[in-house]
Amino acid sequence: MRLPSVLSIAGSDSSGGAGIQADIKTALSNGVYAMSAVTALTAQNTMGVTNIHEVPPEFLADEIDAVFDDIRPDAVKVGMVASPPLIRVIAEKLFMHGAKHIVVDPVIVAASGSRLLSEDAAGVLAAELFPLAEVITPNLAELFVLDNIAGGSPESVDAYNVLEARVEAAQRVMSRLGAAVLAKGGHAMGRSDDVLVTRDDVEVFPGERIQTKNTHGTGCTLSTAIASNLAKGMELSEAVRRAKAYVTGALSAGLDLGNGSGPLHHGFALQSEFTGAPNA
Repeated sequence: MRLPSVLSIAGSDSSGGAGIQADIKTALSNGVYAMSAVTALTAQNTMGVTNIHEVPPEFLADEIDAVFDDIRPDAVKVGMVASPPLIRVIAEKLFMHGAKHIVVDPVIVAASGSRLLSEDAAGVLAAELFPLAEVITPNLAELFVLDNIAGGSPESVDAYNVLEARVEAAQRVMSRLGAAVLAKGGHAMGRSDDVLVTRDDVEVFPGERIQTKNTHGTGCTLSTAIASNLAKGMELSEAVRRAKAYVTGALSAGLDLGNGSGPLHHGFALQSEFTGAPNA
């Protein structure tokens, strides 16, 4: 028996709701085998991050080589990478190994609005990793940063509350930086529609807004679900549609853990004698 496989290159979340931990849960729930290359260890919970310890670039390179030299991934998801040396190692290794179906979640700005990646590092991410990617998945604040890098001149993030403005920004980013763009609308006022812009098409994915504070790890989950679907052979549009439906289900399940912004229920659709639920 062989399962499609996904490599997640991202940070570890000690509370389990985001990062590598969320990616592994997401991959399993979407029927693929998960592997990891850890970029950083974080001390965090649902209320915030208290410490970050980056791995040395040489160690990250060894992690990626070890995976590709044995169980070659059918898709790759890249998440939190905090420094230019680590970004360059990832780009070098993915190019060297001829990695396919690369999904980059540009973790530049947190949902709280806090900047997670310096301007210089964001430029390196755009210049070196985006050209290798099949799709990138920015939230509205990250789209604002990338639109500026791509030569746009948005007045503020609020401009992207208008769907047409999101489309135009995504088109600029795609044209200048080289990858298809899934501009996520989860932080927009009103409807949470996502927009996928490729060289050939613009597609809107209507979003059902779920009333919950427990959204920790939503971006990690969506990007890994997309990578999982690409690993299974889906075209990009279908991979996005299925991934968005999975995230909606995980949010709707109503998991409530922790005192802050809690995690999604990644295993909401898993039922068997081992989970304690009736057999499907």
